[in-house]
Amino acid sequence: MLDVIHVTKKYGKTLACDDVSFMLEDGSLTVLLGPNGAGKSTIIKSIIGFLKYKGDIRVNGIPNKTSEARKILGYIPELPSLYPTLTVIEHMEFIARAYKMTNYKDRIEMLLERFELADKKKKFGDELSKGMQQKLNLCIGLLPDPDILLLDEPLLGLDPHAIKELKTMIEEMRQAGKTMLISTHIIDSVDMMWDRTVIMQNGKVRANVTRKEIDGRGISLEDLFFEVTEGIEHSAVKAPTATVIETSDAVSSANAPASEQEKGVEVK
Repeated sequence: MLDVIHVTKKYGKTLACDDVSFMLEDGSLTVLLGPNGAGKSTIIKSIIGFLKYKGDIRVNGIPNKTSEARKILGYIPELPSLYPTLTVIEHMEFIARAYKMTNYKDRIEMLLERFELADKKKKFGDELSKGMQQKLNLCIGLLPDPDILLLDEPLLGLDPHAIKELKTMIEEMRQAGKTMLISTHIIDSVDMMWDRTVIMQNGKVRANVTRKEIDGRGISLEDLFFEVTEGIEHSAVKAPTATVIETSDAVSSANAPASEQEKGVEVK
């Protein structure tokens, strides 16, 4: 379980996160949604311990910046940060040794195979395309197999095969009881695989609801997002279409020959 409790983060005079609180239940997948600049990446970097902040973040009751908590937490950043002079396989070996993993070679082979990097083992980090760098970024983050995994815009830059493979792995991890937080602003990318959503805007949490609660309202995740961030209710989404039809009819009637109007044709 991960608890984010009244977290506030400022960059100078800019308030990036304003009294943010939410909880990740064990074995759940939470989607962190919000427009650009909502504070999503800031709160994830605060959870992983990269930033200073006011408030409290706990992992299974342990402060998040302790070594015990960091053994449980995993992080896949939005942008890959690779070593240009290390090959693909050397990146994986480095992470395995850093986490003091044992019997990790089969897991490395599995990840590289699933993300189509098995034939790129001897390629250096700066020789990879942007898409390949993102795939290696995913493999590095998934290698330690953490109990709690934070993914910041994980689907950006991936090809269709890699997107499908990552979604399959996310579902496998959820079935294995892993706890995940996925940050994104692309709603379609996560619409079918979440348990809870936290929607942020201007550094604040605007909504924190379960899938069951949204299904009970008969709306989609996209409907909720626009309702929360733009004040557009689901019932109002189809209103413009009706207005266009009425306006079109009115124009047609107004332009009708006088003889038709004299026959009792109503002008709207």
